[in-house]
Amino acid sequence: MKEASEFTKEEIEKLENEINSMSQMDMARRWRFATSGDPMFRSDLPFGEKFKNRFKELGGFTPKISKALR
Repeated sequence: MKEASEFTKEEIEKLENEINSMSQMDMARRWRFATSGDPMFRSDLPFGEKFKNRFKELGGFTPKISKALR
């Protein structure tokens, strides 16, 4: 797994842009099926809080989305 200090500025910007462009369904899918060590959810990287806030703004998990992701 890549250390936090090994992420380049470009990689960080790419992940931030990805968060900003994801739909509610995209975010729910990523949340549910992310592999261990996914950068979006690592506590040593700044993306977790951004992801959580954006997902919440979009409505988060709904029963409809949860059923669609089965």
